Amino acid sequence: MGEQDTRYACLRLDSQLCFPLYAASKEIIRRYKPFLDRLNLTYTQYITMMVLWEHQKMNVKELGEKLYLDSGTLTPVLKKLESKGYLTRSRSEEDERNLIVTITDTGRALEEDALMVPREMGACVHLEKADAEELYQLLYKLLAGFQEADGPQKTDA
Repeated sequence: MGEQDTRYACLRLDSQLCFPLYAASKEIIRRYKPFLDRLNLTYTQYITMMVLWEHQKMNVKELGEKLYLDSGTLTPVLKKLESKGYLTRSRSEEDERNLIVTITDTGRALEEDALMVPREMGACVHLEKADAEELYQLLYKLLAGFQEADGPQKTDA
C-alpha cells in the first residue's frame, strides 16, 4: 500500500466515529417503535413527554435545549402532543414572547403506561451495566464538547 492508499484511509467507513453512532441511534429508535406504538407516540414525542413528566411545566426554549431540538422540529411535536391532550401551550404572563408548555392530567396519566418502555428496551440493548454507564458518560461528554465548540448561543434580547 502506497502513500495514496493511506491518504484516503480517513474516508473509509470503518474510520468514522459518526457511522456507528448513526447506525446505533437508528437501530435503537427502530427498537423503540413497537413499544411507543402502544402509547401512540413517536420517539421525539416520547422524549418530550419524558421531560414534561419530570418538570411538569417549562418554556419551549428550555425544552428545546434539553432535547437538543430546534424550534422548527419541536413546534410540530408540541402541536401534535397538544392535539392528543397531553400538554397545553400558552404565553407567559411575565413575558408574552415566551411560550410555556404544561403537562395535562391526561399527559401525566400516560407516564404510568410508559413505565414498561425502559424495561422492554433494556431487554433489547445487550450491554453490561458498567458498559452502558460508560457509554452514557462518553456520549454526554461528546455533546458537551459540541456545545463548548459552538460557544455562547445568541439570545433574542
